[in-house]
Amino acid sequence: MQGLLLLCLICINLHASAAPPGAIFLWPGAPPGGAAPGPQRASARGSITQVEQPYLLVHRPAQPNGTAILLVSGGGYAHIEAGKESGPVAAWLQAQGITAFELVYRLPREGGGVGAPFQDGQRAMRVIRARAAEWRIDPARIGMLGFSAGAHLAGMTAVQPAAALYAPADAIDAVSARPDFVVLLYPVLTMQPPFDTTHAKKELLGARPTQAARDALSVEWHVDAHTPPAFIAQALDDRVSPPENSTLMAAALGRAGVPFELHQFRHGGHGWGLGKPGSEPAAWPRLLLAWLQSRGWLPQAPG
Repeated sequence: MQGLLLLCLICINLHASAAPPGAIFLWPGAPPGGAAPGPQRASARGSITQVEQPYLLVHRPAQPNGTAILLVSGGGYAHIEAGKESGPVAAWLQAQGITAFELVYRLPREGGGVGAPFQDGQRAMRVIRARAAEWRIDPARIGMLGFSAGAHLAGMTAVQPAAALYAPADAIDAVSARPDFVVLLYPVLTMQPPFDTTHAKKELLGARPTQAARDALSVEWHVDAHTPPAFIAQALDDRVSPPENSTLMAAALGRAGVPFELHQFRHGGHGWGLGKPGSEPAAWPRLLLAWLQSRGWLPQAPG
């Protein structure tokens, strides 16, 4: 009996270690296609791997203004840089009255395959919209913000929100996964040469992908008139993700007649998160708030 009790306690502890307290798991059971064997790992800096069950972390303002943003950290689809990207930005958004959600998604090489992160992105948008009333969110003011490879995941969700990536798990999957706007920061978006030098491309497609595989995961190739408006920011001296990722996306949005705002900083490199004080990229939060207000997604002035 004592052995059984000890085994149960071990099981509870292992499950508790999979996600922080208050996490909202995306799937009612096992995620489609599988997941990492776990247990989930997080470095001292908040870099996450081995995601057993993808989940959301909710940051609720004291006085929510009805706008919500789903945050997707980067990490080249090899890890999730929540500690320096989604975490700090979630706290900043919360201070503006915006309800922020951090997405911890499955990584393609750790279980679930290439489609796993995109399944999690769709499902996360549907969960947020389905429970909008509970979180005092306007279901027509839910955006998605991605950093680096996370911007690729956000971009793919924005351009193909209705793609049948998995069999419906429950009634939530009847809800739209389309973000009302998308924010792409130092993004990885294209899988086309000569700009296919990113780690995200290697993790998703390997060394020698077919042209069809490149096309399927090049965000700019799927832009159409139904793509949500976009805010894009990147530094011209980005040595991780070529700046052409942003310009190719902006050109595709322009051809489709989709509103967008593109900011190109001369200096800043890659992976700046909120932006180092005094740096050029540190302007993006202010620019984003102005854009959201101009488009009607942020009706109240930020506090």
